[in-house]
Amino acid sequence: MVANIPGSEFLTSGLNVISQSLLIPVIIILLIFVVYAVITLGGLISEYTSRKKIPVLIIKNLIHDISLAKSEEEVQKIISDSPIPNKQKNDLIELVSSNDLSTESSETLARKLIEQEENSIDKILEKTDIMARIGPTLGLMGTLIPMGPGLAALGSGDVNTLAEAIIVAFDTTVVGIGAGAVGYLVSKIRKRWYDEYLSNLEALSDAALDFLKLNK
Repeated sequence: MVANIPGSEFLTSGLNVISQSLLIPVIIILLIFVVYAVITLGGLISEYTSRKKIPVLIIKNLIHDISLAKSEEEVQKIISDSPIPNKQKNDLIELVSSNDLSTESSETLARKLIEQEENSIDKILEKTDIMARIGPTLGLMGTLIPMGPGLAALGSGDVNTLAEAIIVAFDTTVVGIGAGAVGYLVSKIRKRWYDEYLSNLEALSDAALDFLKLNK
């Protein structure tokens, strides 16, 4: 029935040209994903070996020490001597140093510092999230695109063309799913780490704000 519709042959030919022209870009992007997946795994291992895991007890003691501190300099020394990451130290010291600001302004500064950390984390997770979502989709595209000409070749008895199409289809599927799996794994692990990081920063920021309120 489709063949009897006026212009249908032109439309289907156009769709075929478009779909076949996407095969090379899909393969190129999948190869980029593979390279990036290897780099990302290496970065994850490096981050794990250098990561500081801060027990809840240390955060609890820090909050207690900050609340009992008598001066801004004492709080800064407590923060500087603590085992928390340097970025957290810098943010907290900047917050504690805002003693000349009003309570509302100090709270705004605390929110801004936390939002800045959240944005940095989102940028890091965004890349692997994209790979996790798009990798399998590109793998499916790489599976379906070559199968059209392959099945057409089978109809004319050209088994070799079909075999080549199946090889490309399987390869792109495996690469796409593999890249997506790596992206999902890395994003999941890093998200857990960064959630803990932000939770600690928020708790310590609240303690610093309470100190500022008591020493206005």
